[in-house]
Amino acid sequence: MSGNLFARSVHDLTAAAWFGGSLMGAVGLNGATSEAKDATERTRLSSLGWKKWAPVQTGAFAAHLASLGPILWENKGRYATQDGVMAWTWIKTGVTLAGAAVTFYAAVLGKKVDQLAGEGAKGATEPRAGSSDELAKAQKQLRQLQWLIPGFAATVIVLGAQHGEMQRPKNVKLGLLKR
Repeated sequence: MSGNLFARSVHDLTAAAWFGGSLMGAVGLNGATSEAKDATERTRLSSLGWKKWAPVQTGAFAAHLASLGPILWENKGRYATQDGVMAWTWIKTGVTLAGAAVTFYAAVLGKKVDQLAGEGAKGATEPRAGSSDELAKAQKQLRQLQWLIPGFAATVIVLGAQHGEMQRPKNVKLGLLKR
């Protein structure tokens, strides 16, 4: 069997973890913690959940990047000869790096919200009346990022599917003929 099933599986599963974890956090974790009766518990509990998820997400990113080596090596000929493969690879790389940067920035904001958790809030990403400007700003930014992050991850997954489609024999022939 040619190819690299293990590396491709790791690559896809880690992108799925990024997507699923970020979406579950936005919908489930942040949604559930907004139901806490104590306003200070809303941000504290959300922060605890995200802290527990952070090592898994970091590991997933590391494994995602590590899986690139074998995938790139296995497909080096396609990048050079098949029309469109290199362009899609650069697009996917750009989306992945932008999504990783946004995810990292969300973690920085999350730390700030955690430090200010004693102020209390309406929800994990919703300030309450009387919140400091610093907390309100961080929460408002997090509210937007919590939806952007799964969008980036979903785009990476779709672009991975695009790469897979380009490996179909008819698409390889077309790509080679265009070249």
